Amino acid sequence: MAMALRVVVPPHPLLNHWLTVLRDRQTPQPLYGSALAELGRWLSYEALRDWLPHQDLQVDTDGGVTHGQVIDASVPLLAAVSLPAGLGLWQGGQAVLPAAQLGMVGSETGTSGPMVLPAAIDARAGVLIYWGELAQPEPLLALLDHLAGLGVSGQRLRLITAIAAAPALQAVGERHGSLTIYTAAIDPDLTEAGRVVPGVGNMQQRLLGFASAH
Repeated sequence: MAMALRVVVPPHPLLNHWLTVLRDRQTPQPLYGSALAELGRWLSYEALRDWLPHQDLQVDTDGGVTHGQVIDASVPLLAAVSLPAGLGLWQGGQAVLPAAQLGMVGSETGTSGPMVLPAAIDARAGVLIYWGELAQPEPLLALLDHLAGLGVSGQRLRLITAIAAAPALQAVGERHGSLTIYTAAIDPDLTEAGRVVPGVGNMQQRLLGFASAH
């Protein structure tokens, strides 16, 4: 199943730029938040490229009749956002999907935070998970198990994360191999404390400005 996991790292210079801003230990807290939001915006564009439901439409222009495509508003979309770093990504994703329903899925470390999701999810709905960084796989696996219990898996589900550690990807692939993940980078390892290396620092601390990320 691990081989079936699809991980997309879009080769876009703007993604590389904002990822480098996140990595830089000298980046101040406000710019760090802006970089995370920009990654959320650009990764959302990439994740929706071949996934967002649309329909063909004929329109009248000043120069005549032409054909086009519009988003199919009858197909619901749910953004499932982790706290707090996933919310930073969603600040950019919201510009791309302003009409998406919003759900909260707790903390990426699994230590705290409520899970606020609909009791039932429409059978046609697409679900985008916004997950700040994929380091410790257990909280994400618990969420994916929960969504699978609601009938959400496979092509209906995609995950957006700023950065992912290779060991965490392996763990996710072994249990949820049909998931598609969009990320700006795959880093090779985790520290004993579960931090991505080389990583982007302590994402929660740097995003909220509570303490030094060094």
